[in-house]
Amino acid sequence: MRRTGTRWSAARQWVGQEWAEVRRSVRSACEEAGPERDTLVQSLKAAGAAILAWALCGWWFQAPMALLAPWTAIAMVGSTVYQSLRTGAQQFAIIALGTVWASGAMALTRDQSMAAMLLTLPFMMLLGNYRRFGSQGIYGATTALFVITAGVSSTSTVGHRLLETLIGAVIGLLVNALVLPPVHLRSVRDRLGRVAQETADLLDAMADGLREEDGLEGAEGWHLRATRLTVSLQDVSDARRWAMEGSRWNPGGRLRRTGPKPPPFAEDMRWGRVCTRALAVARTLAGIREDPELSRPSPDFFRQLSDVLRQAAVICVRETELLTSAESDNPRDDRDDRDDRDDRDDRDDRDAVAGKARAGLDTLTGIFRRQEGTAAAVGGELLLEVRQLVTELGSA
Repeated sequence: MRRTGTRWSAARQWVGQEWAEVRRSVRSACEEAGPERDTLVQSLKAAGAAILAWALCGWWFQAPMALLAPWTAIAMVGSTVYQSLRTGAQQFAIIALGTVWASGAMALTRDQSMAAMLLTLPFMMLLGNYRRFGSQGIYGATTALFVITAGVSSTSTVGHRLLETLIGAVIGLLVNALVLPPVHLRSVRDRLGRVAQETADLLDAMADGLREEDGLEGAEGWHLRATRLTVSLQDVSDARRWAMEGSRWNPGGRLRRTGPKPPPFAEDMRWGRVCTRALAVARTLAGIREDPELSRPSPDFFRQLSDVLRQAAVICVRETELLTSAESDNPRDDRDDRDDRDDRDDRDDRDAVAGKARAGLDTLTGIFRRQEGTAAAVGGELLLEVRQLVTELGSA
């Protein structure tokens, strides 16, 4: 019964956190420029491209297989213009091949859908895994299904299907390249700021919890939140790739304001190490709660650990402010003296907090020396991970 209750509690926590993430994303998309707004814009562009392709092929031309046009248009609206061009060739090739193969199978089987599927789907699924088609290979099999379920096949219908596919590809590419073309130079900074803020929230939650009577009550939730940081780190990696791709063959570099340059790649690596340390601390705290045979460190140790984690959280908040303080409209050389002074003040403040965190670590080390048995082993692991966490945060 206890295990079932724990699972329900974990499930409720997960649902609550997911709902909070959805609300935060919607609010961010409405209030400020950032990854959420970029996602909203790209989604609306894909929908608009599909509607335009359907209006041209289905409503204006009354094409017999008009579905292929909006289907291809959606697939063409990628994260970058370069990605649309690169994957567009793959998509059109595999969709056209699926159309021709399925049409040939229908003609060979005299429009028997089941027999045509037997001749088409195994081959198209295998072909879709060919590395030259990348992640677009699945479109061949799904397009073949559309063709087969549409019914009668002839030479003229095959030509119509290829033409509709081409129209959808052209519309999707033009919409992505000319309507608010995606420029991702800002995304790396935004997503690194998100990692820093999420890390600060996690460290704050652990600091608050360790001061309560049952200080490890929320340890399982902390561990879950810490593991989710890996998703945010992957977002940073994706944004870095988009930033490199985003300027290639993209009119947005001239038509849209691009914002500040991304932080150096070394920052991605540093925040990866910070998140790893935070995960290790959360995992250790969760392990203490789950294993009754382990002796817990003294309350003094946990209180001092809470103080150090609080200081680490403040450092993360200062890092977030530094990442988001760069103006999106002007290069750094054009910023006024007041902005430069603000940046210096933020950095000085961060360095001062890092000094307090290191002093807190010295106090924590003194308390650790008074621990005994398994409490000393557990405390030593926490002390090591927190020391490395503070070192990484103070190394900027």
